[in-house]
Amino acid sequence: MASANQLKALLQSHLEGNDSRFYSVAMQVAAHEAKQGHGKLAEEIRSLVDQAKSRRNVTSEGKTVPISKPRGELANLLSVSYPKSRLVDMVLDEDLEQQLHRIIREQKHASEILSHGLQPRRKILLVGPPGTGKTMTASVLAGELGLPLFQVRLDGLITKFMGETAAKLRQIFESTHQARGVYFFDEFDAIGSQRGLANDVGEVRRILNSFLQMIEQDDSHSLIIGATNHPDILDNALFRRFDDLLHYELPDDIHIASILKTRLHRLAVKNTSWKRLASKALGLSYAELTRAADEVLKTALIERADKIHEKDISHALEERRQLSNRLNKIS
Repeated sequence: MASANQLKALLQSHLEGNDSRFYSVAMQVAAHEAKQGHGKLAEEIRSLVDQAKSRRNVTSEGKTVPISKPRGELANLLSVSYPKSRLVDMVLDEDLEQQLHRIIREQKHASEILSHGLQPRRKILLVGPPGTGKTMTASVLAGELGLPLFQVRLDGLITKFMGETAAKLRQIFESTHQARGVYFFDEFDAIGSQRGLANDVGEVRRILNSFLQMIEQDDSHSLIIGATNHPDILDNALFRRFDDLLHYELPDDIHIASILKTRLHRLAVKNTSWKRLASKALGLSYAELTRAADEVLKTALIERADKIHEKDISHALEERRQLSNRLNKIS
């Protein structure tokens, strides 16, 4: 059963109207019961918490109300959203899709897993080129699990003052206990670069050491997701702290054809060759393909065109490739 401290915390949070704290303590009680082998009771508590969140998340007018909005200093460190994305919205290779299915399935059966002394996957590292779906993955995991997505704001986290960044990191990890959600560290290499690099300074090492310690000690029920375009500069010690590593690649011709066809087939003329278009778009990311398809749709809308021709799609893809090449030269 709940400890005396947990009962007091539940009553105190109820009196203060602090829903996030109330739900967090209730989830701690559920985790404790699961570890004691009371899996059914733990699942019932989790179900009641989810029901309470759903009811308080909608007003009488049917509008969504934030239930876990960061306050005070955390407002400068975390931005929150409530994604509705689903796994079916993504175009993924089979291995990556299976990995994401496994994470979602383990999270949905977390109480049962914990009751047997095991841990569900919840510390995930995403690596791959820009525009390949890493940010979308964080949204999908939040959407599939009905959790808020907390994106860590690096501009608020990293400062030039000694020790301040580590203190802010601690606030974020404390929040993972107080408000269950998906905590997303984009451009993760900013805090996870290798110790001992030529341009390394003492503060960088302290930040990395603090993160390593905090993520290892974190036993919350939140998901912690790091994403990077530069896995080669990450410190090797980081990889051991994550439960799963997901690799993202640029789409091949089959996936390119699938993306274009999914977004454009309703207006495309019948003789459109998706295979031929895909061969011209190799090297573009998922994000670039989506933007090219959207450009075609916007042009058709403005010009009140009933149909889209293959040459229109090809032109948009070529424009996107030229823009991508210019941006690569600048960077």
